Amino acid sequence: MNYLFACGGTAGHINPALAVADRLLQLDPEGKVLFVGTPDRMESELVPRAGYDFQGIEVTSFSRKMNLSGLKYNAKSLKHVLTATGKAKKIVRAFRPDIAIGTGGYVCYPVLKAAAALNVPTLVHESNAVPGLTTKMLISDVDRILVGFEASRAHYGDPRKVYVTGTPVRGEFSALTKAEAKAKLGIPVSEPLVVSVWGSLGARVMNERVAELIALAGEHPGFWLIHSAGKNGYEKFVENLNARGVSDPARRGADVRPYIYDMPTVMAAADLVLCRAGASTLAELTYLGKPAVLVPSPNVTNNHQERNARVLEQAGGARVVVESQCTAEGLLSLIRELLSSPAQLSAMEQNMKSCGVSDATERIADMALEMIEAYSKYPNIPHK
Repeated sequence: MNYLFACGGTAGHINPALAVADRLLQLDPEGKVLFVGTPDRMESELVPRAGYDFQGIEVTSFSRKMNLSGLKYNAKSLKHVLTATGKAKKIVRAFRPDIAIGTGGYVCYPVLKAAAALNVPTLVHESNAVPGLTTKMLISDVDRILVGFEASRAHYGDPRKVYVTGTPVRGEFSALTKAEAKAKLGIPVSEPLVVSVWGSLGARVMNERVAELIALAGEHPGFWLIHSAGKNGYEKFVENLNARGVSDPARRGADVRPYIYDMPTVMAAADLVLCRAGASTLAELTYLGKPAVLVPSPNVTNNHQERNARVLEQAGGARVVVESQCTAEGLLSLIRELLSSPAQLSAMEQNMKSCGVSDATERIADMALEMIEAYSKYPNIPHK
């Protein structure tokens, strides 16, 4: 069978699709997979790196500004959408997918729209508690809408199309124990590891806080740190460290990277994670049961990151710090407080794991195969 995936923009949209693709090929080793995304974003690198075929379609976002520049930008974006839908139809006709699956990003709209128009079964996964613009635009076109949270069902007009599956996590995240992962990274198993990641593209404010934290922690911080500065923020981060007199962060136990390509290994090794509260990141944390300090992004629609983060805080799996109140001193103090209490970390691990959906990937893959089988039996019956 042929499986078509559409995703793009951030790792939070790409990794769930990769997880489902991996699972489908486990169940159907002779299957073929094709990913469609934008040619100049992260998917164009991460998807081929994972071993899957990739085709690019140019799609741009929409501006919420209603001034002249916003209207001009949206007119250009609308033209891209129309062109992209035509290109998507060509891809669908050539690949002949048995199902089309979207996991987020503007590219999902033209691809799933085209697939639905060509009578291909379609489903879209929305990992955030509140549906994004692309998902809203696709509600009437796709066969099923998959969500990560039970509470999300209330945001959709037709609950019969909405299924609660959780958010997929790639199987590699459970491949190693903490001790095995630390050994692979060259970190003594008895020494704590803090992982700091603020989005695949980086986050300016939090990069500044972490650079200051590394300088404050000194040459004997009491923990190892792996920090992803993001592809857009890495050079500025290094400059910031140099300005603070830190020319060699490795001497302070800090491994600074533009991007964490071996995320399953790094996350498995972590004793504490510092991060945003995007749905895909939280799915990984709950899947692994990793204690976290969450600093939700203030620059998201409907403040959905803080809503998600507060759920985990109330469950006892995380601490939440609002970005406007986050200081390097406070963050360093909180890290040391948590790392000094193994009992508290252990309780947080259990509480975090209790919030997860451990079989989200399997649920979605099974649903996709069921849809393919049902449609193949009754191809002339409308499936929407």
